[in-house]
Amino acid sequence: MAPNPLARLAPIRFGRAICGDLAAAERCEWWIANGRGGYAGGTIAQSLTRRYHALLVAPIDPPLGRVLVLAKADAWFVEGGVSQPLFANRWASGAVAPQGHLALESFHLDGTIPVWRFAFGGRAIEQRIWMELGADRVYVAWRLEGEADEAAHLSVALLANGRDHHGDTWPPGFAPQIAADGTSLTATVTNRFALHVAATGGAFAARNDWYRDFDLPVERERGLGAHDSHLHVGDLELPLALGIWSGFAAGLEPLTTPDLGAALERRRAHDRAVLQRAVAADPVFAEAPGWVERLVLATDLYQISRPLPGLAEGRSVIAGYPWFGDWGRDTMISLPGLCLATGRFDEARLILETFARFVDRGMLPNVFPGAGATPDYNAADASLWYIEAWRAYVELTGDEAALRRVFPMLAEIVAWHLEGTRYGIGVDPADGLLRAGETGVQLTWMDARVGDRVVTPRIGKPVEINALWYNALTAMAAMARQIGMPDERYRAAAETARQGFARFALPDRDGLYDVIDGPDGPDPSLRPNQIFAVSLRASPLDPAMQRAVLRRCGDALLTSYGLRSLAPQESAYCGACRGGVPERDGAYHQGTVWAWLLGPWALAHYRVHGDAAAAQRFLEPIGDHLADAGLGQVSEIFDGDPPHTPRGCPAQAWSVACVLEAWWRLEPAKSAVG
Repeated sequence: MAPNPLARLAPIRFGRAICGDLAAAERCEWWIANGRGGYAGGTIAQSLTRRYHALLVAPIDPPLGRVLVLAKADAWFVEGGVSQPLFANRWASGAVAPQGHLALESFHLDGTIPVWRFAFGGRAIEQRIWMELGADRVYVAWRLEGEADEAAHLSVALLANGRDHHGDTWPPGFAPQIAADGTSLTATVTNRFALHVAATGGAFAARNDWYRDFDLPVERERGLGAHDSHLHVGDLELPLALGIWSGFAAGLEPLTTPDLGAALERRRAHDRAVLQRAVAADPVFAEAPGWVERLVLATDLYQISRPLPGLAEGRSVIAGYPWFGDWGRDTMISLPGLCLATGRFDEARLILETFARFVDRGMLPNVFPGAGATPDYNAADASLWYIEAWRAYVELTGDEAALRRVFPMLAEIVAWHLEGTRYGIGVDPADGLLRAGETGVQLTWMDARVGDRVVTPRIGKPVEINALWYNALTAMAAMARQIGMPDERYRAAAETARQGFARFALPDRDGLYDVIDGPDGPDPSLRPNQIFAVSLRASPLDPAMQRAVLRRCGDALLTSYGLRSLAPQESAYCGACRGGVPERDGAYHQGTVWAWLLGPWALAHYRVHGDAAAAQRFLEPIGDHLADAGLGQVSEIFDGDPPHTPRGCPAQAWSVACVLEAWWRLEPAKSAVG
């Protein structure tokens, strides 16, 4: 029998010390997805702490348009007239009732599947939740173990909703028609959607009453509305039999009695296939540390189908769960780690070809458009990362046919940058560098706004934009040669940019300016953007300057979980990203640690020192973080000050992807740079 690749995963498991401590159990969250943009997520305690916690959030208005459809399934274990809760709820009054987490003996992840084990004397109940790949459907299953009365059963209350997953509930606006028929229940919102629930046995009873004033402490901390309500649409009396899965499926299409065992095996088989594909593409994953295997599995959360008119196989990437959609910049930065490292080469090509449909005036959209929406092209770097993603794809796969198809469009991107495009983005003929920026517009990845104020405007010539520009030109020259096209224009522009890049050097050559030729002169703020001048495949710096950049960033910006966005000695530094929206947006790029930058840091370290093992060691603390916040995932950001509390999205695509890509390129050293 072939070994089970899931057995190689680093265990993520908690006992009563965490499960029985409400604060600790609520800090640990599980997130699962269906490959369509739909998702489910919650806490170990099965209490709600975010407006996004739910059993089914589905894209009602494709391609995303996500709506919270099924909020909770609150289950009581009933035996001999005694009821035991298998969940917890927080209320606006401050009460926590019931406190089912106190009966929680353990929690672990089986692959991507969250697993709870409740223990009552000689009896135990295992609970699992998972989603059907490619369908807006969730499964909730329980299995009884040990000694129990023959009449043991579950009493399950189903709580539904119909609000946007970002929004607040307005009870008068959600009045579905509810119908129960034996082992099935339907809640229909006319001309919008219908929630279908089918159980393995027992009987549903329709209900229509509101559970009001759930308390959402994480939303309060974020300065947003901290109370929510959900409609109680039905109760399920579900008999339990020893060793047999009992439960229900819930989704947006009519359902028959679910085969929970078969559905569970489909999900586990998919998880195994994700790991097996990575090993087949690169045998280094067969002996990878368990935390790296976890990252490989984590990549699956973000990849989604995104059909477009005339493109049935469109693909994209969710930037982060729970609140982001698909973003141009994030997708291209993430693609090598999500797809190339993991052997998903067809998905990589489909993503690249999907985004090709939206290139306009040499630019890629920052935010991928929704149905009927106009793309927003406020990103000076997305198209440059796009060229780098194509370079990485073609280098690994040798897919010259795809390169020939796309090369005219890539050449058009370069031409627009040479001649000038939106938002003042264009090459300065005096030094061959890209300038970018207009008042009130944020164009780089440091894109936070507070009202009408761009926190870090960076108008002028940002250092990472020009590192990307030089890298893109050298990539274009190499790809042109590969398919027999002229490369002289790209080589000449790259050499001019390389010489112009010398202007970024600080007077003492101890690092680089963050922006030059800005309205207030050169900006010497110590930020991590200069690391890309060392980490990208083509560096415009000589070895001495590469070493200086690495040392300077390492001394002031490096933490266990990523690089600070601003050095602590800078006057604008903010060591904690918390508070309301203005406070958090103001701190977002003013000292907050970004996990995705840890990958480029490791690659830059290898370029300078040539020690792959030493570079990899910088990535290892992420393995510890996988058992915190978004379990099995990597958070978007962390506080700049120790202990570097995780913040932002608990599951972020480029955080996972950039760390995995760096480990992969360094194991063994694959000459990833230089």
